[in-house]
Amino acid sequence: MSFATTFKRLRASLADSAGTIVFGMEDGTVSIFGLVFGVAATTSNPATVLIAGASGAVAAAISMMAGAYLDVETTRDENRARRVSLQSVLTGDDGAITTLVPTRLVAAGLSVEQSTALVGAVRHDRIALSGLLVAIDGTSTAPLNPYEQALWMLLADFAAAAVPILPFVFLPIAAARFVSVAVTIALLIALGVGRALIARRGIVRTVLETVAVGVAAALGGVGISVLIDRTFTGWG
Repeated sequence: MSFATTFKRLRASLADSAGTIVFGMEDGTVSIFGLVFGVAATTSNPATVLIAGASGAVAAAISMMAGAYLDVETTRDENRARRVSLQSVLTGDDGAITTLVPTRLVAAGLSVEQSTALVGAVRHDRIALSGLLVAIDGTSTAPLNPYEQALWMLLADFAAAAVPILPFVFLPIAAARFVSVAVTIALLIALGVGRALIARRGIVRTVLETVAVGVAAALGGVGISVLIDRTFTGWG
């Protein structure tokens, strides 16, 4: 396989997985941000923060990878079952198709009158009627590859989780806390922009939501860690 072919396939896989990548990065950033700051709030030992962050990042990334695989695999199995059911209808008599199409059209958002008129226009053209059923069924699109989606999820989740952790590798813990907050919020802003572009939502609102979730996770982590530390300090 040539480099050009490999690059083209990688780019297509990346485009198909854009939503998965953004979701994985957001999950990795938010969950580990909260974990790291919860631990960092109650210790001055960077090694403790690193152990907690790294173990949490690996566990979360593997869990999200498995979830992504199972989600895509389940969707693919459901679509396969729908295609089998659709094929049995298409190979049956015209009456079965004529009965099913109006129901699917109404489910797709058309009114009863509109669906009745549309079916009536092609009632005596089996090819057109079958094509209409296939078009509204929505299973003709190529399914996502569960292995690719799982791999992208693993890489995205773990890479994003590393962002709040890495400052504690290179800096004293007091400075690492500040730098970790800064780079993590910067990443959350970038993820908010990515979410907005994919979902075609307002950028400002989506960025604010994304950052708010990350900050809430950090505050929650700090709150529970301080509570536990103060509760159990001196026990034993």
